Amino acid sequence: MIKKIIYTLFCLLAVAGCKIENDIPYPIVEGNILSMEVEGQRASSEGENVQAVIDKKNRTVQLYVDDSVDLSKLRITKLTVSDGVELVADPAVCNNFSKFPTAGFESLESIPISSDTRVNFSQPVTFTLHTYQEYVWTVTVTQVISRKIVLENQIGKAVVDEVNRNVVVYVAKEQPLNAIKVTSFQLGGEHGKIVPDPTAVPTFDFSVPRAFFVSYGWEEVSHEWKVFVYHSEESGAISAEVFPMTIRAIVSGDIQNGKTPQIEYKKQAESAWNRLPASAITVNGTSYTASLSGLSAATAYHYRVGIDGTMGDAKPFVTATAAPLTDGSFDHWHQNGKVWNPWASDATSYWDTGNKGATTIGSSNSVPTDETSNGTGQAALLESKFLVMQFAAGNIFTGSYVRTTGMNGVLSFGRPFTSFPSKLRIHYKYTSAPIDRVGDDEFQYLKGRPDSCDIYIALTDWDEPLEIRTRPSERQLFDKNDKQIIAYAGFTQGSSLSTYQQIDLPLVYRYTNRTPKYIVVVATASKYGDYFTGGTGSKLWIDNFELIYE
Repeated sequence: MIKKIIYTLFCLLAVAGCKIENDIPYPIVEGNILSMEVEGQRASSEGENVQAVIDKKNRTVQLYVDDSVDLSKLRITKLTVSDGVELVADPAVCNNFSKFPTAGFESLESIPISSDTRVNFSQPVTFTLHTYQEYVWTVTVTQVISRKIVLENQIGKAVVDEVNRNVVVYVAKEQPLNAIKVTSFQLGGEHGKIVPDPTAVPTFDFSVPRAFFVSYGWEEVSHEWKVFVYHSEESGAISAEVFPMTIRAIVSGDIQNGKTPQIEYKKQAESAWNRLPASAITVNGTSYTASLSGLSAATAYHYRVGIDGTMGDAKPFVTATAAPLTDGSFDHWHQNGKVWNPWASDATSYWDTGNKGATTIGSSNSVPTDETSNGTGQAALLESKFLVMQFAAGNIFTGSYVRTTGMNGVLSFGRPFTSFPSKLRIHYKYTSAPIDRVGDDEFQYLKGRPDSCDIYIALTDWDEPLEIRTRPSERQLFDKNDKQIIAYAGFTQGSSLSTYQQIDLPLVYRYTNRTPKYIVVVATASKYGDYFTGGTGSKLWIDNFELIYE
């Protein structure tokens, strides 16, 4: 009897132990928009990147389109998302919600011909990405309509009132208002239409306010605009402003159409003025720009701008300092357990490596070495290794290692910086190993090919350092086409070099009217290390990195 009771109790406990509780947490699988394209896509301005700006941290996408498309029925031509994600568009803004794809697509050819990807982007639009959780993304599309007006002897830019559809243009006093040659008259943008077209005749009469009927590239209807042309009260009017950098300054402004300004400059402590050659001044319609080069850092200057031999008042400016690259010698290291850190134990870090991640399953693969370029101090040896279960590229960067998520790193790229160097000088040597580890299918074609080292520098005006994530499902990497990159230079090599070589990486400035906030310098033994792809045994030695101002 006792045995039966014990057996019964055991069975009851076993059944109770098998009861399934619905409290097992779902895995965190982030839903991300990876790429997006729409009809008429363009850059926000000349020289900018055309690609969508995707911010995974804030889950936003920013695109720009030209004046040829209707924002209220804008067709999405590409929208890729993370694997396994269900895509749900906002029904209120879809042209036909029932025919909008529920999964990402590479092109319109990759989805059924009956699909309808047209969306009303007149306002920001939300897309919900379903995994085990919901991720709401906001997509903003901005239409760029370039209204360019250039008249004979025009002074300054046209004043455009888009709300009331009025335009005011000033011309020189000597210009007859009833016979003005019109070079450009884009009131409806590059693809718009205008009636009458003042560029179609030798001269046009603007002695009285004139009405024009303007339609955008996608419109059948037209809108009435009024254009008012007046004589300027000033003769030969010209404006000027200066943007000081470290060894140069950019002077720009507005000028009478058909004129070329005279620009002079000098150190404040000197008396003689230097005249900039006319060939060094670029005039585009009613605007001009010029570079004053060969200046000294952290120095006070005067400049003045004139027209037809009459110079304007002298105005002051001060050039920026020539800030050095902190700890670019790579002489100072200390070890904390298995982790080698590229700064002295009693100092503040400026550079960091992926060692904190690598040492969770192995040893540091970015370490100090006595093999230096000049026989003194130390250098950095970056080696790519396969550590138990994952490929780890040797690397070093300005910034900090934030944390490890699973077997993946989260980094912070960038250190505060406000100068304008002309180049990055480096010393390096490299051993390239065949690529034997491929983390992403798209890089399978690289297997067996020589690995490449990668070194680059970027000056940016990010509001904060860039968060780098290497985990494939939430990957967020540095993009050299980021519109907030002011200047960039890069170097890649796929062959071995047994002795140190010095080379300069000239910075290409994409903008000459923006001041950097951060500097990013990165070196890695495997170019595709962020994708866990490279050659085991690739080694990059680097030493004496220096910012050059010349």
